[in-house]
Amino acid sequence: MGELRMSMLVDTFNRAHRDLRVSITDRCNLRCTYCMPPDFSDWLPGDHLLSVDELLLVIEVATEQGIENIRLTGGEPLVRPDVVEIVRRVKALPLAPKVSLTTNALRLTELAQPLADAGLERVNVSLDTLDRERFKTLTFRDRFNDVIAGIEAAQRAGLTPLKVNAVLMRGINDDEAIPLLRHSVANGWNLRFIEQMPLDAQGSWERAEMISAAEILELLSTEFDLVAVPTRGSAPAEEYTVDGGPMTVGIIASVSKPFCAACDRLRLTADGQIRNCLFARDETDVRATLRDPSITEAERRDRIARLFTASVMAKLPGHGINDPSFIQPDRPMSAIGG
Repeated sequence: MGELRMSMLVDTFNRAHRDLRVSITDRCNLRCTYCMPPDFSDWLPGDHLLSVDELLLVIEVATEQGIENIRLTGGEPLVRPDVVEIVRRVKALPLAPKVSLTTNALRLTELAQPLADAGLERVNVSLDTLDRERFKTLTFRDRFNDVIAGIEAAQRAGLTPLKVNAVLMRGINDDEAIPLLRHSVANGWNLRFIEQMPLDAQGSWERAEMISAAEILELLSTEFDLVAVPTRGSAPAEEYTVDGGPMTVGIIASVSKPFCAACDRLRLTADGQIRNCLFARDETDVRATLRDPSITEAERRDRIARLFTASVMAKLPGHGINDPSFIQPDRPMSAIGG
């Protein structure tokens, strides 16, 4: 895309926002234990979800305000039947942003090529284990082979660099840190370990049980020569070259070493709420404006722009997880969108 365009979404801490995470559904076809219970059914009402036209209008206004990167999320975005259309129409906008997608990869075998043809540039795949039986235990679905097939389909379709996100859990899969990195290097995956965050639907997260970034780095360093990449910018992951490169591994220390000071991200939930932080307790309702029949289209666009500005100006300096007064958001990750 060349040089960065000037962002009009600058908060009171001088952070310019250029990245919008757009959740297109809260539904998911897995039940990862740190995200939702196996019998979870508290889905958003269908009529609350934004239509394709509504999504496109919000995204278009956001690009006019300086948003340059769109990440489609969920839930699992690939369960939405019109996901390819959404990508195609976002890429057709006058100020077309870069478009990526976070997925569990289950439907990538059939959708990787159509998504690439529509303009999708890369994918992030969530995968916490290389063991089929453990995968079944963690997700309550016997779909490990489908994930691997989906990753391979994404690579064939050119959706690269392909990033694989893994959450290590104490006593559950922390013995796989080294095998995951070894496998990733051998197969051309850009692996990123993410600290487990307080965003589970059960509300059972405990900091003492979280495996910290420092622990992950120490563990990996027993097997690999890791050298920190000096430039990070606003990227959430701290990157390290592995055994001299060119492959790298990233560690996202959202809890133990927050990177809020460089945050350039906003979020749009599937039911049309703007969130200025993943852990925000407050949201800005854009759906009401989208569906207000009493205003003109020009007024609608102007109001959406004002809502984005108001949300950005209300952004706090940090998420406050390390503050004793921190309260977990009411919404789980599946309803916020990563």
